[in-house]
Amino acid sequence: MSKPKIDYIFLFAVLALSAIGLIMILSASPTMGLKLGDSFFFIKRHLFYLTLGFLALYFGFRIDLEHLKKWAGLIFAISIVLLISIYIPGVGRKVLGASRWIDLGILSFQPSELMKFSTVLFLAVILTNRREQIKDFLAGLLPPLVLTGMVAVLIIRQPDLGTALTIAAAAFIMLFIAGAQLWHLGLMGGVGVLGIAVLSIFSAYRMQRLLAYLDPWKDPQGIGFQIIQSLLAVGSGGLFGLGLGASRQKFFYLPQQFTDFIFAILGEELGLVGGLGVVILFIVLAGQGFRIALSTTDRFKSLLAAGLVSWITLQALINIAVVLGIIPTTGIPLPFISYGGTATIVNLFAVGVILNISKKGELRTK
Repeated sequence: MSKPKIDYIFLFAVLALSAIGLIMILSASPTMGLKLGDSFFFIKRHLFYLTLGFLALYFGFRIDLEHLKKWAGLIFAISIVLLISIYIPGVGRKVLGASRWIDLGILSFQPSELMKFSTVLFLAVILTNRREQIKDFLAGLLPPLVLTGMVAVLIIRQPDLGTALTIAAAAFIMLFIAGAQLWHLGLMGGVGVLGIAVLSIFSAYRMQRLLAYLDPWKDPQGIGFQIIQSLLAVGSGGLFGLGLGASRQKFFYLPQQFTDFIFAILGEELGLVGGLGVVILFIVLAGQGFRIALSTTDRFKSLLAAGLVSWITLQALINIAVVLGIIPTTGIPLPFISYGGTATIVNLFAVGVILNISKKGELRTK
């Protein structure tokens, strides 16, 4: 019996991004680590998370996807319960004003990261079962839209608009691939944009971010500080960067320098060339991922792969756009590169599932 073959180009892109992330966290985190008494505090933890992440990748690669499909509803329900649990006193924990963590003492994690995977998984099952109804708005399209909307509302309340947008956009791509009518999607997309505008106008927190995006220099020491420092970091990198480890902005100038804004430090140290290298790796990941999704003969696996690839690449696109000042700050990490525990493990598990779908015998032959 021959061993299953996987998409090594896709795997290479993930490994390369993870390696770059490890190097950049090693470079960007020591200053903050010293505040905790160990300059290597964060890199040690990230190495631990990566180890768990690659174990999760292997598990995702080996898991029986029919079993995963069978348990999709339960996984989604558990994710919803965990997402709601962050509002329970003594269980949920606020970080920088956002309620995104469950703290169990020796263990803390972000339910929204698991929610990304479980939403894509459950949508893939629903859209597979409603194949003949998808062009009917009430019977086929409305149920997955309501499900996605419910998840988005729970996440927006944290507040975490960036993650909600990522999940919603991935869902729309899945609906498009599933065969939903374009005018239905266009109508719902318009409603979504209107909803985001209303949320921004009537939320002081989001309005501040919008004002900082429109004119960060109006309040350079306040709401505009983070994006200004990010642009200074990227701009000072030039073509080839200041050199690995030579960033100045990581010394308490740029907040979130090894998490949400690590791409700014990468741009400062590795320059335009380094930044483009990361973008190209994400393009390769997206291209190979969608090739896998569109090549498999199994509708469930096709939708699942498309949703997972969409979530990862859209999150990367949003993060980089924020760092470059193209869109307002959203507060989501850069997949495989930013420091993080839950995100690293869930992202690599998703990669394992995609590689699982790419196994020899699962794809169409031309």
